[in-house]
Amino acid sequence: MSLPKKAEIEQAAACVYRVFGPTPDRVWPLISRQVGTDVRVKHENHTPIGSFKLRGGLWYMESVDSDVVISATRGNHGQSVAYAATRSGKRSVIVVPEGNSREKNAAMEAFGGELVVCGHDFQAAYEYAQDRASGDRLHLVPSFHERLVAGVATYSLEFLSAHPGLDVVYVPIGLGSGICGAVAAREALGLRTEIVGVVAETAATYALSFSAGQVVSTNTADTMADGMACRVPDPDALEIILAHVSRVVAVSDDEIESAMRSYFSGTHNVIEGAGAASLAALIQERRRVSGLAVGIIASGGNVDRDVYCRVLSTP
Repeated sequence: MSLPKKAEIEQAAACVYRVFGPTPDRVWPLISRQVGTDVRVKHENHTPIGSFKLRGGLWYMESVDSDVVISATRGNHGQSVAYAATRSGKRSVIVVPEGNSREKNAAMEAFGGELVVCGHDFQAAYEYAQDRASGDRLHLVPSFHERLVAGVATYSLEFLSAHPGLDVVYVPIGLGSGICGAVAAREALGLRTEIVGVVAETAATYALSFSAGQVVSTNTADTMADGMACRVPDPDALEIILAHVSRVVAVSDDEIESAMRSYFSGTHNVIEGAGAASLAALIQERRRVSGLAVGIIASGGNVDRDVYCRVLSTP
């Protein structure tokens, strides 16, 4: 897959801006003090669905002729598909695995999605969605696609256009659209900003694949950061990551939860596990980037209340 060029990202941005404007970025003194260097946070938790994913869904749905779409998700991609499909007059079927986030499920239904629960994890839900799409002749919205990459690249185009002097940006990796969008925006702007990927230690398929230089699947992807709970990497995403990403950092669930607490204490923003992973990686690598201008992506803020209460109550 080739990276989207600047003209396509700008077309996608025009589509996105018919729904919502550029999200803010902020330097939070307490966060910067914690890591010992200036840190700028891109707040993708401030979109209408509380996640960067909506950008890709809006742009992708512009190209869909079918009246009914189907997709698999752990939550934010599904909210994006449901929101964008409803807005364009389409019906959406959203497949989630068993035990999925209750509040993300409720949001997907509220945005107009028809919820189907199937499978023990995302991969199993995705395989069911593939079979259902084929059997019922539905349009399958994948979790990784060049139009999704172009859509989500709009947040990185905003971020890097406003702050071309950033030395390094940490980006969480789920299936890969966000980090590939960051690469696309950097290349489109001709910058030298280092892009660093972040995964959960217990959902390390992209870290393992990056080290091996080829697809390495895992048997499980059990992490509290459900937006990164991937065990089978997308080959096209991996190809881009191998070619353009400096390194992939693995963080533990404890580090992610600590970063969630830091976000609340330092910014009073609610950030979900996947959204806090980039801060967790920065804290882990704070000595390595000391003195550099650093950006991190708060990719989403959708976390169940009981989970968040547990995280905040932990010393």
